[in-house]
Amino acid sequence: MDQKQINFLQRKTVRVLTAGQVLSGFALGSTLSIGSLLASDLSGNPAWAGAAATFSTLGAASWAIPLAKLANAKGRRVALGLGAGIAISGAVMVILSAAIGFFPLLLIALVMLGAGSATGLQARFAAVDLSGSSSRSTGRDLSTVVWATTVGAVIGPNLFGPGEVLGRWLGLPEMTGPFLFTILAQILATTVFWFGLRPDPLLIAKEIDAAKGGTKAKTSFAAARESLRKYPVAAFALISIALSHMVMVSVMAMTPLHLDHMGYDLVVVGFTISLHIAGMYAFAPIFGLLSDRFGKVQTVLLGQVIYLAALAIAGFGSHDRMMVTIGLLLLGLGWSASTVAGSALLSETLPASEKTNVQGLSDTTMNLAGAFGGAVSGSVMAAVAFSGLNAAALIPVAAVVILSAVAQLRAPKKNPSR
Repeated sequence: MDQKQINFLQRKTVRVLTAGQVLSGFALGSTLSIGSLLASDLSGNPAWAGAAATFSTLGAASWAIPLAKLANAKGRRVALGLGAGIAISGAVMVILSAAIGFFPLLLIALVMLGAGSATGLQARFAAVDLSGSSSRSTGRDLSTVVWATTVGAVIGPNLFGPGEVLGRWLGLPEMTGPFLFTILAQILATTVFWFGLRPDPLLIAKEIDAAKGGTKAKTSFAAARESLRKYPVAAFALISIALSHMVMVSVMAMTPLHLDHMGYDLVVVGFTISLHIAGMYAFAPIFGLLSDRFGKVQTVLLGQVIYLAALAIAGFGSHDRMMVTIGLLLLGLGWSASTVAGSALLSETLPASEKTNVQGLSDTTMNLAGAFGGAVSGSVMAAVAFSGLNAAALIPVAAVVILSAVAQLRAPKKNPSR
């Protein structure tokens, strides 16, 4: 396959992944907006409301490595198609759990839905399988796919009304109607990935790497750890992605409760979270272009500066709804800059034979860090209030800033063969 054919396939791959991500985003929106309400209702205990985010995040973490191994063996088409398919079964199980009133089944369903998130995370890496040996396009291509999540993720939380109307018409349990949109969207996403990713970009990239003398790498935790030891900049990328995600989840998870304590209704809460999600995804192409133009490490550092502003505004303005909303929007922007640039840096630093193994570990680490942040944020806020939670979130931000200085010194001038 000559360079012209490779460039054509790369453009096609980005288009297919973009379409799939638009559809996959609906699962994220539905889970965030309705999953917590279902968990509280089925368990009979409001304390379990956070279980939706926790179990779906743990699900994403648990599916990331198996799907990465599958991609390494069979290609992105099979891995992404299967991941979206598993999410379909999760959405069906959500409806079933509500129908029979069985809370443990809902938790299992949320873990299955987590496969959709794992698929979305892997899709961003699939966007740069064929980006080329230079770093001039990795940020652009990866951020385009991240941006595509905006549509579903922002619209999803606002489908409660139409979904409930459809659910009542079909005789479904209360609060499960919106998951019909999730099922339909994931079926379409599975179809797009399965038929659109031909030929498979990862398999072609591995063929190109083999032709250049690349060796076949093992797929295991030990092998991923060895890759990170050989490529310290990749290790920085993995750590920065995980810590940045922890910061975002810890503050975002407690914001609805904080606004509720301030006396605001679900409309205000939904609007605030929608703005936050828009910040996470809608501006991703801008950060992709910045990372290609000025450097990935520098853009990760920019993300931490935005985090600093977000935490300061939300923390010092914790009693002002507008300040909290602005802080949440900036929190999403900081996540976007850090995740887009960090993911692009991880991909361009590693050779093709070792990418998927480390990418899977990165996604698992990212989701576990998010789950930890979400799990401890409630206790932190109970102890030191919402302003104290924002102050505590500065600790991982400081860690990334310090590590970025070291990574900048070690950043390669030229990438390995892809």
